[in-house]
Amino acid sequence: MTMVQRARLLLPVYLPTFLLAFSQGILIPTLPLYAQQFTPSFGLVSLVVSAAGLGTLLTDVPAGLLLERLGRRRMMLLGTGALALANLGLALAHLYPELVVYRLIAGAGTACWNLSRLAYLTDVVPPAQRGRALSTFGGVNRIGTFTGPAIGGAVGYALGLPAAILLTAALSTGALVLAFVAVPESGLQTRLHHRLRWRVLGDLFRHHWPELLAAGTAQLWAQMIRAGRQIIVPLYGASVLGLDVAAIGSIVSLSAAIDMSLFLPAGVIMDRLGRKFASVPSFAVLSLGMLLVPLAHDYWGLLLATAVMGLGNGLGSGTMMTLGADLAPKEATGEFLGLWRLLGDAGSAGGPLVVGMIADLVGLTLSALALAGIGALAAVTLLAFVRETRAEAPAGSPTRAPAREP
Repeated sequence: MTMVQRARLLLPVYLPTFLLAFSQGILIPTLPLYAQQFTPSFGLVSLVVSAAGLGTLLTDVPAGLLLERLGRRRMMLLGTGALALANLGLALAHLYPELVVYRLIAGAGTACWNLSRLAYLTDVVPPAQRGRALSTFGGVNRIGTFTGPAIGGAVGYALGLPAAILLTAALSTGALVLAFVAVPESGLQTRLHHRLRWRVLGDLFRHHWPELLAAGTAQLWAQMIRAGRQIIVPLYGASVLGLDVAAIGSIVSLSAAIDMSLFLPAGVIMDRLGRKFASVPSFAVLSLGMLLVPLAHDYWGLLLATAVMGLGNGLGSGTMMTLGADLAPKEATGEFLGLWRLLGDAGSAGGPLVVGMIADLVGLTLSALALAGIGALAAVTLLAFVRETRAEAPAGSPTRAPAREP
């Protein structure tokens, strides 16, 4: 994928992706503290933080159905508009229930945005270049999420937490404007069929259930270990090794830096060698890093484990999005990607739950071992049961041409 081709995706995809990822990064250190101004309960604060994930889960499949009726551009506008309004409402809220409602709306907006941008890239990027396009997309996401917390903390400290939340609303509005001015409509089948999209969903299950079962299971395992590592490292560092928050922060930052540095090589590997050449080693290395966590006895041991996990996750930048885009049938792109995102989001929600439940029963060491096993399952499932999709996408293969929405 040339620099010119990447530049064509800069305004419609990469820049709004960075703005929204950056706004999400701002919320990482500020939202829990902001919610504490409304309630002293840690449980209720956690509900505010997790409500967006619940909103996304509930919206993934309906958004996939709606995607083929509204089109990619309108869904991007709907998603970014919902995020902008939700973040604005969050900053201006006066009562605790408002926080939960606005976070649910933000989650729904995230589902609409995630599906529409993935479908848009599926439409406009040739399959032979899709790995690099989506790995770049994943890298931009990582960069935004990595840089956002420091800015969010600084703004919250200097101007107050509501100001930091308002900044996320402004960033979401910027993404909305970019979607409005820079995104052409790319879907070809919207509004052409009068069949109920629920019936299309049924056809999708009937005709594509083997791939949904195999690849969807891999997607579930993959997102479980990815999400689980984000909670196991801080908990193990603090509870088992007795590290302070600054030490844990430096460990996480190094892992994130390694992760971010690999998105371009990951895309090249996917497009030149095959999707499995990136995804299978990615989750095998992630699993190895997780196995090293119980062996860590000090700061340096945990640093090594998380560095290995950063290497593994970086190798997998964009792999599951690329696989979903490759497998999505043209006649039911939105429906397939909606189910694909649902499985991934379920895994993201389930990873921390696995850590918490096992840790409560038998300790954090076995939580890490369980996550390592889940990562190994992801690698084995991808290797043995999911077909290689790169072979179906020779260089220069045509893709669906963008069509301006009337």
